[in-house]
Amino acid sequence: MSFYTSPVVTKRLELARELIARGITIAVLVNPNNPPSVTEGKTVQEAAASLGQPIQIINASTEGQIEDAFATIAQQRMGALIVSSDPLFFIERKKLVGLTVHYSLPTIFADREQAETGGLISYGASRPDAYRQAGNYIGRVLKGEKPGDLPVVLPTKFNLLINLKTAKALGIVPAQLLARADEVIE
Repeated sequence: MSFYTSPVVTKRLELARELIARGITIAVLVNPNNPPSVTEGKTVQEAAASLGQPIQIINASTEGQIEDAFATIAQQRMGALIVSSDPLFFIERKKLVGLTVHYSLPTIFADREQAETGGLISYGASRPDAYRQAGNYIGRVLKGEKPGDLPVVLPTKFNLLINLKTAKALGIVPAQLLARADEVIE
């Protein structure tokens, strides 16, 4: 079972581009101590290069470094932020959301819980759908299939959530994104 996070970051980049003027740098928050987070950073760099979108990778691997990262983002006047999928960023979601609101920074997160906490947008694999797929695999194993014979399953459903309260607080209500959202949190 895979949540297939690295390629999905390209979609997060596209969403971030819809929130800012062309040519404005987008920050990408990455935990350099977590290989999947670093891979997401590399993937978004490649996608940004192909789109001609300026981005900057910002590293943070501790709570204190998260605060420093936001100071850097504000100082360099970056227009939006993409937060990579990382356990530290999930655990520190309240801090991250608070900083995005404090700095009026449109931010795209990986997990719905981050949008529910007050983050502007989240885009990622549907966990309930992925858990159903995992349950199907468990059933197959319990019926005698060998786990090593089963292929890796990738998510088939992705959710775009927008927190309307945060959008209004930031002074942006992305109509084109609201129309495509799977869920709007008020």
